[in-house]
Amino acid sequence: MKHLKFFVFLCILTFTVSCGQQKKYVEYKVKEGETMRSIAKNLDIKTKDLLRLNPDVSRKPDANTVIVVPNKKMTKTSKKVKETETITITEETTEEKTINEVKETKDNLLEELKKNFVVYEVKKGDTFYSLTRFYNVTQENLTSLNPELSEGLKTGQIIKIKAIEDGEDVENSIYEDFIEDDISLKVALLLPFKTSEFDSISHKNIFSKSTLANIVTDFYLGAEVAVDSIRKQGVNVVLNVFDTEKNSTKIREILAENDLDKNDVIIGPLYSEEAEIVAGKVKKPVVFPVYSKQQSKFSSSKLIKTAPEKEIFRDELVAYIKDNFNTGNLIVVGDGNSSSNIASNGIIQSLEAHDSISKVHLLKPKNGYIDKERFLKILKPNEKNWVILTTNDNVMVADAINSLISLPDSTSVKVFTYDKGKSFDRIDNLKLAKIGFTYVSDEYIDEASHTTQLFNKQYFNKNKALPSYYATKGFDITYDILIRLASGENLKATFKEGASFRVESKFDYTSKLFGVSENKGLFIVQYNDDLSLTRLK
Repeated sequence: MKHLKFFVFLCILTFTVSCGQQKKYVEYKVKEGETMRSIAKNLDIKTKDLLRLNPDVSRKPDANTVIVVPNKKMTKTSKKVKETETITITEETTEEKTINEVKETKDNLLEELKKNFVVYEVKKGDTFYSLTRFYNVTQENLTSLNPELSEGLKTGQIIKIKAIEDGEDVENSIYEDFIEDDISLKVALLLPFKTSEFDSISHKNIFSKSTLANIVTDFYLGAEVAVDSIRKQGVNVVLNVFDTEKNSTKIREILAENDLDKNDVIIGPLYSEEAEIVAGKVKKPVVFPVYSKQQSKFSSSKLIKTAPEKEIFRDELVAYIKDNFNTGNLIVVGDGNSSSNIASNGIIQSLEAHDSISKVHLLKPKNGYIDKERFLKILKPNEKNWVILTTNDNVMVADAINSLISLPDSTSVKVFTYDKGKSFDRIDNLKLAKIGFTYVSDEYIDEASHTTQLFNKQYFNKNKALPSYYATKGFDITYDILIRLASGENLKATFKEGASFRVESKFDYTSKLFGVSENKGLFIVQYNDDLSLTRLK
């Protein structure tokens, strides 16, 4: 019966994808001088929605071009068309009733399909790369589930992304980049290029002697490449750069001498207290581009936090384990200090509340370390053994990992952490690979991707060097904010339209009407035996 339903569903999709919406949409003949933007404005809809309905029509279609528009009242304001025209359908014909019945059947089958698969409607501008990166599947997987994709993606297609595991929570919304016609943007960039501690150092030498200055310079160079990229796509971008000098007094001078509200967005400053000062004086969005322990105290609705809060990392790991652990042994390893105890207890309580997890073991050091025998009392041969490290203590991390890589061959283990600090960077990658080390991260780079290769090339051509972490972060943050503003929509409104992936970052913002907007975009990353990294989520 299920196979029959699915066959009927495919037939209906193929036969009725255009006619099934005749009641909702009608044809409209373009008048001389009209553009898709002017037509959309008269219809009180977004230009990108009209273009999505008409993927084969240019932004400036020829007169008499027939397009599809929503079936609603439309007032012509063109100087060449003085009369007011109304497009209406007053009666439902027998044919329309049949169409509606077919559409209802299609919708029912679609809902049935969604119970077992992540389902997605292909939109204009979608590519295999954007879909595979967002949903973390391969193009081969998509084609296997949807044989028609061997001919390429087509706007309006309903495709299956992947099968849904029981209890799995799936993201379905990808932000679709869109640029409005004749759009112009102004962006203010507030960075501490100079600081008082370097007043005696020449400009030529400053960047080679300052970690802060290196960070600032790299971020700025990445932001420049983002601005260049947006300009090449037809957007007029004016970049206004201000040197904050790592000085609150200088911030106040900038605010007093410049009307920052003439900009569409303000990126920076780098310090939380300075960002709060700016947000308290302007009306435009203020993008905080780095992580600060103080950002959790932000309250202004104008502030946008690009770096996820640390507790979100822990929540992401717990959610992943709940989704993927069924039977075996779970061990939480702490170092005994108060912060580790709080984290360990919180993780244990959350995991044990899950249906498939009955017991989570807790190990703490005795006499400063955890003996391997204590691990062996809990770990079982030929079973799934997952260990969660809640410590970033150098000695504890090294000691635990050395114990876990020397287990008997019959006892395998996988090690997780939600806070991959410097203590893990000190561990040999071969050891991390042996235990399938898996961690939560706010960055993941696919060096083979077209987006990464293009950015690296653009950055190298401009700066004669490969981009650093902060250069890439500067690009990602600036590009994502500007491309969202280029849609012509309010920035917060774009946050509701889905998550976006850039070179190494995921931006998945939550935004309250009168609260701070914050990014919750994170990855789950695993070390492989060959020392490569795989994104699990």
